[in-house]
Amino acid sequence: MTRVRLELNRLQIHRPKERWRLYFVLVADHPDVKDQVAVAVIPERPLLVVPEQKNNISFEPKGKGTEGLPLLIRDLPETRELNVHLYVMHSRRSDREIGNVLQQIEEDAGKRALGIASNLLGVSSPWLQVARSGLPLIGRALASIPDRNLGFISMFERFGPEFEQEMEIDRENRGGHVTAVYSWSVVL
Repeated sequence: MTRVRLELNRLQIHRPKERWRLYFVLVADHPDVKDQVAVAVIPERPLLVVPEQKNNISFEPKGKGTEGLPLLIRDLPETRELNVHLYVMHSRRSDREIGNVLQQIEEDAGKRALGIASNLLGVSSPWLQVARSGLPLIGRALASIPDRNLGFISMFERFGPEFEQEMEIDRENRGGHVTAVYSWSVVL
């Protein structure tokens, strides 16, 4: 079975402010249960963006063979489609506990939240499992958190024959106040 990796390469913020504390809420199709999604908050501590970066953040260190910020690694489903949502959040507090974000999502999802799993999609972050019917509640939960939602990026991908030839597909997508450059690649 083909394993794929999703990584965030660059992010540009289209706002005049130049100091940010960023974190990402990732919502992806559950790898084992068709009617569930998995939610993670990445990284554990918000990333500090300073004026010298001019609202352009590169997640790829310099050098040959480097990779961006890993978001997930999983087997490609038989449908060859993966639905992934990325919310870019600005923490209004310098000491934001990322675990509180997952806890708020779990509370707002109520009975649709099905518990925490670790290492669910190839990234060591804790993943909250949520029934697919609870997907709209995730956005509502993020709106109730006193952080600023800078944008929503859909990273949906239908892997066609070009994926077998290229082994890596780069995409750019804009949502809200951000533009993200990300890539899907085959894990060998």
